[in-house]
Amino acid sequence: MKYYKVALLCVVTFLFTGMKTDKKDIYHKGWIDFNKNGIKDVFEDSKAPLNARVDNLISLMNVNEKTCQLVTLYGFSRVLEDEMPNEKWKNRVWKDGIANIDEHLNTIWNQEKTHTKYAFPYKTHAEAINKVQKWFIEETRMGIPVDFTNEGVHGLCHEKATPLPAPIGIGSTWNKDLVYKAGTIVGREAKALGYTNVYAPILDVARDQRWGRVLECYGEEPFHISEMGKQMVLGIQSEGVASTLKHFAVYSIPKGARDGDARTDPHVAPREMFQLHLYPFKKVIKEAAPMGIMSSYNDYDGVPVTASPYFLTELLREQYGFDGYVVSDSEAVEYVSEKHHVAEDYKEAVRQVIEAGLNVRTTFRTPESFVEPLRELIDEGKISMQTIDSRVADVLRVKFRLGLFDSPYVENLKETNSLVHTAADEEFSKQINRESLVLLKNENNLLPLNIDKIDNILVTGPLANEVNFTYSRYGPAFNPSVSVYEGVKNYAGDKAQVNFVKGCDIIDPNWPESEIIPTPLSAKEQADIDEAVEKAKQSDIIIAVVGEDDERVGETKSRTSLGLPGRQFELVQALYATGKPVVLVLINGQPLTINWENKFLPAILEAWFPSTAAGEVIAETLFGDYNPGGKLSVTFPKSVGQIPLNFPYKPGSQAGQPGAGPNGYGTTRVLGPLYPFGYGLSYTTFEYSDLIISRKSLKAQASINVSFKIKNTGKREGDEVVQMYVKDKVSSVTTYESILRGFDRIHLKANETKTVSFTLEPEDLEILDKDMNWTVEPGDFEVLIGASSEDIKLKETFKIESVNN
Repeated sequence: MKYYKVALLCVVTFLFTGMKTDKKDIYHKGWIDFNKNGIKDVFEDSKAPLNARVDNLISLMNVNEKTCQLVTLYGFSRVLEDEMPNEKWKNRVWKDGIANIDEHLNTIWNQEKTHTKYAFPYKTHAEAINKVQKWFIEETRMGIPVDFTNEGVHGLCHEKATPLPAPIGIGSTWNKDLVYKAGTIVGREAKALGYTNVYAPILDVARDQRWGRVLECYGEEPFHISEMGKQMVLGIQSEGVASTLKHFAVYSIPKGARDGDARTDPHVAPREMFQLHLYPFKKVIKEAAPMGIMSSYNDYDGVPVTASPYFLTELLREQYGFDGYVVSDSEAVEYVSEKHHVAEDYKEAVRQVIEAGLNVRTTFRTPESFVEPLRELIDEGKISMQTIDSRVADVLRVKFRLGLFDSPYVENLKETNSLVHTAADEEFSKQINRESLVLLKNENNLLPLNIDKIDNILVTGPLANEVNFTYSRYGPAFNPSVSVYEGVKNYAGDKAQVNFVKGCDIIDPNWPESEIIPTPLSAKEQADIDEAVEKAKQSDIIIAVVGEDDERVGETKSRTSLGLPGRQFELVQALYATGKPVVLVLINGQPLTINWENKFLPAILEAWFPSTAAGEVIAETLFGDYNPGGKLSVTFPKSVGQIPLNFPYKPGSQAGQPGAGPNGYGTTRVLGPLYPFGYGLSYTTFEYSDLIISRKSLKAQASINVSFKIKNTGKREGDEVVQMYVKDKVSSVTTYESILRGFDRIHLKANETKTVSFTLEPEDLEILDKDMNWTVEPGDFEVLIGASSEDIKLKETFKIESVNN
């Protein structure tokens, strides 16, 4: 009994030593006494080495505290019931701390339950986050600060933060400087509001155009995605906020594009996986050092990624050098047992993911649902403390790097309101929207329209007076938004009469079944189209705004067909039949198979999913105040029957059919893309010349400089996205026909010429050889300079010398 009393006293002393009644006593000049023991421990010393601080803190933590650093608490209304800390928190698992709190008090535009008075004004939110942080620092034994995470692929997911277009639009800008600036805005706003970690960018390679999340990807080409993603990471982290990449790995190519309840089951060969799907993660990790990774919920070749030591440890940490912490995508852990069936129960799934290298379980379930089975596994000896300590160390290391143990609160609260969505940020938002626009067709230079020569304009289509596509589950809420109709009407002022007729709904009542079994137009549908036609006959120009809305694309919303949904095609055909010129404005989240529209309509502008300035920037572009210069970052197929149809591609894999000879029996399928990767028009013209390669023969370890001239040969200023491709002419394994290895967006005044330079590094020429080793093989390479992957203007050859030379 005496021994029991002494042991109990030791435990109580360990748990409560130094706990002060007056919490102010823990704040000292230059340090905080997080564990409240009256001593400046190594982990509390900002001058101590990072690893020493991590090791010291872990040595002071008990098992409960360690396991709590391996789980996310989803914020208010998702899992957390409370906006502010209260006494009940002392009875929840997070009384021992928490790794991160996700999306707390951010407000999602179309989820009313998330709306909160603490989101806006901005200062109110920063104060609220400080109060939550204060609770964890002062009311838990070790006082470990929380990493506050939030989404940020469309701009920061917070009420009235600066809006950005969908990532597919950002990708279409091909403007690296612009993306870096976007990252700094997201990072600055996160920091000012109290968020310390942003879930962005998405580095998935969008190879199936039917997939619902194409709009959330930069495109289909790994080098382009890498360059854009790198700038976003560098921008976010320049503000002292962590960037967490999504979704590692091979997530974006589910079988048949099926998503949602389907298991992703990617059909991707190993060499393709490394060269396409892993390439952006490898490059961005090495060149931008993101502090976070989100593991995906799919399997690869039968092994769930989140339960794979190969993906989460060998590849991610040992080969790529990632030194941050890994969070799971929603349900990734649960799917190990519930969907992939490689674990007999959820508890075994927990064991597998922790052993594999997962640091933090993140999903819309209580933290207890993960922590309790994890603690049982530790008690049963099925997970070693060495493994737990390693996973916890990764989380704590990021928290130290973020400065959470030196300055855990939002400071300078008086400045918060002036740091989020400034006037300059709003102008930037408009500019990135402008640069995301891609001109797909402009027959006989119909565009730009001359407002002084037009009396009557009809703006029609189901998306003409709609703004839901300007908001996102992963972006800001409640910013004022301008529809295309409003934008055109405001632009025209009293110079022209602008009318609106909807014409049809986004979809018909039988959609999506109507895509495979057409049904006749109802009387109302016919009347709606007829109304638009009658108004069109009275107009000088028709601006038809068609495509998809936020209910048709996005996470878990893959499509069967890529045509215009519902009755939109019938509306467009009826408008064309009036004989009046039709300008098609596309609002969509993925490429659409607009073959008839491309053949017959004179002008088509791709707007993707722009943000809240949609109407303003589209109107400016249609009427010539802005000259579009964006380029497609994803191939437009003519039919879903052609998929997969992408760039890059293997020789002959997207070729045609012989029309003559022993195998020439006639053409049986549609061939070629509608619009190729890298394609986009302008209101001006450009000329390429004077390609110079610094070396015609070089060793495999050397770099090579490529330069050429670009001239604006038109009458107005504009942007050209110049693109450099490389072709390996003969190799030990079949390589891609060509690969992108350089691009830049160049602004030129009328008649202006600029010299563009790129550098090819050895890794730009690497291939995976027969033994799956990255190597630069000797032989001839061709540099191709062009305005798209198919519109090549200049060519030159150089040679990599054999090692024996």
